[in-house]
Amino acid sequence: MESQASAQPSLVRSSGSSTPASVAFERHYCVSEVAELWGLSERTIRRIFGNEPGVFKWESTETRFKRGYTTLRIPESVVQRVHRKLRKAG
Repeated sequence: MESQASAQPSLVRSSGSSTPASVAFERHYCVSEVAELWGLSERTIRRIFGNEPGVFKWESTETRFKRGYTTLRIPESVVQRVHRKLRKAG
């Protein structure tokens, strides 16, 4: 179990008034939840949030016999920030 704790990504502050403590306790969404809420495909959500600051990203490297996996956990504040940004752009 201790190896999992050390493998967790460091906390990246999102722009705005969120502090690390508030980000830790706010709701975090998985890709499928955001895709369902927004009516978009999981692939599109992964492209939108893949490099967004504040998103937690766990990756397992690809080996000769297994493909790599990427898990995203998206804090609610990041979902709201991206939604505002996309509404202004569109």
